[in-house]
Amino acid sequence: MKEGIHPEYREVCFVDLSNGFKFVTRSCVTSKETTKMDDGRELPLIKLETTSETHPFYTGTQKSVDNLGGRVEKFRTKFARVGIKK
Repeated sequence: MKEGIHPEYREVCFVDLSNGFKFVTRSCVTSKETTKMDDGRELPLIKLETTSETHPFYTGTQKSVDNLGGRVEKFRTKFARVGIKK
């Protein structure tokens, strides 16, 4: 490979903020934060909102929008008359 044109490819720790799940993989992503691993290594830390541990596609669980505070019913009542021709 040509020197000086490629990003640094190294091990990085990713953490899922919703449940604390951590995994280490190699990446070029940069981070100002670091974390100390159980084996003593100091790795860059990248925080994620969702991973395969919490995403509904991978876990097989889904949230129904009907059960999230009645948002569907609120929408239906708000726009019930829109589109009705007299």
